[in-house]
Amino acid sequence: MKILKFTHYLYLVIALLFLIDAIDKLQNNENAIVSFLFVAVAVFMFFFRRSFLNRMNK
Repeated sequence: MKILKFTHYLYLVIALLFLIDAIDKLQNNENAIVSFLFVAVAVFMFFFRRSFLNRMNK
């Protein structure tokens, strides 16, 4: 179960990748709303999984 301690950081990596994609789309005058939504969801999932893990450890 040690892997569960690190999986929530994967959501931050995904958020970073989608943020880079969104910035690239903005520079090319493309629609970046979907990428920013994925960034928001990934950051939300990071905090949700982290708080869930903290509850499981208590």
